[in-house]
Amino acid sequence: MTTDRPVRIGLQLQPQHADYSEIRRTVAAAEEAGVDIVFNWDHFFPLYGEPDGKHFECWTMLGAWAEATSRVEIGALVTCNSYRNPELLADMARTVDHISDGRLILGIGSGWFQRDYDEYGYEFGTAGGRLTELGKALPRIRERWGRLNPAPTRDIPVLIGGGGEKKTLRYTAEHATIWHGFGDVETFTHKTGVLDGHCRDIGRDPSEIERSVAVEGAPSENGQALLDAGARLFTIGQDGPDYDLGKLGDWIAWRDEQNAA
Repeated sequence: MTTDRPVRIGLQLQPQHADYSEIRRTVAAAEEAGVDIVFNWDHFFPLYGEPDGKHFECWTMLGAWAEATSRVEIGALVTCNSYRNPELLADMARTVDHISDGRLILGIGSGWFQRDYDEYGYEFGTAGGRLTELGKALPRIRERWGRLNPAPTRDIPVLIGGGGEKKTLRYTAEHATIWHGFGDVETFTHKTGVLDGHCRDIGRDPSEIERSVAVEGAPSENGQALLDAGARLFTIGQDGPDYDLGKLGDWIAWRDEQNAA
């Protein structure tokens, strides 16, 4: 797959172990630094570190970010489909879309963190069952967007996260505008090839889907290789309470170099 999409940089601001005042300051600092997208995540407890440490809810926070920022796109990396009725989620996304003047990305996945399910009363079920429910929810979300008054301000971008080759990447080909993957260059290259195949199977141009990848370290380590493999959105994770945007600055500078070339 070839694409002339510009390189973009995302920050996943993980809302764990920090006071909200620090999260708010970091979002503002990231926007000032020039990041393209700020993501949080959709969990109810920390994923690592102290398991009962400080943590905040995803979509309430996105509504606040919509007011607190003016340029960056915002979204969850990713929303858990299991936690909200698809029609409700569509309405929430439409509302944040309007609050932000059209800067929301709906990131969504099937869910995996069992403690969230157990403590909040959701049925955990099986990985296959959760994926099947995601496949049912995606068209319902788009259908609800078509019925809401007022309608969304734009065709809200849908980001699907995950690398399952039979279901997740098929759903991505059918419904998403962004795919977010994980792993090394070899893994990313293989998964994006599978996604291309699903696109061909349904008659969709693979270049319509922006390829996103989680990155660690410096851009000099694997930035070019991932770029050559088709990645255009590079997202750096930051854990609280001491958010350090130094690495983010390196990736932003690299982005500017690539886009100027």
